[in-house]
Amino acid sequence: MKALLPLLVTTCLGLGAVTTAHATDAPWIIHFGAHVVDPASNNGQLAGMKADIGSNTQPTVSLEYMLTPSWSVDLLAALPFKHDVRLDGQKMASTKQLPPTLGINYHFMPDARVSPFIGAGINYTRFFETRGTGPLQGANLKIDNSWGAAAHAGLDVKLSPSWLFTADVRWINIGGDVHVNGTNVGKAKVNPLVYGVSFGYRF
Repeated sequence: MKALLPLLVTTCLGLGAVTTAHATDAPWIIHFGAHVVDPASNNGQLAGMKADIGSNTQPTVSLEYMLTPSWSVDLLAALPFKHDVRLDGQKMASTKQLPPTLGINYHFMPDARVSPFIGAGINYTRFFETRGTGPLQGANLKIDNSWGAAAHAGLDVKLSPSWLFTADVRWINIGGDVHVNGTNVGKAKVNPLVYGVSFGYRF
């Protein structure tokens, strides 16, 4: 997945170079909102037990650059998301993660008041402050960081020439090996839907 990042950036720069003449006068959009990271229902097996990773909501911010009226590149960031990890229904751990996501979007009707869009990109997730509870209290827990693909879809609603409202959803491929006291006990398959709303300001 690391090899995809230079390719994605090169593609974005190439599109921008080809279409600079068609860019709008205000190509930057900053979005402020809140999103839910809702892990998939099947989070794999850890130490032979069924893993269940809880959802969490946090404030988010993204910066979008319009390469053309229809094509854009964006970077999503957020405050750390915190998730409880249950094994066979019992809470065993908690962890925090940061999932910055870089992507390319296509806006179908950029001049309309309501414009749907789709996109694709790459995600890097960093897990930290992974701590055991109950039977794992005091154990040394670690979840490996993750690279993965991301898909994106949503709607932009123009409120004024400078302001817009956005509702969107992303699917992100997130998964990391889990280690307890240095022993690999399986892979946590997070693979969440990330959905929410934001207000954007164009400048």
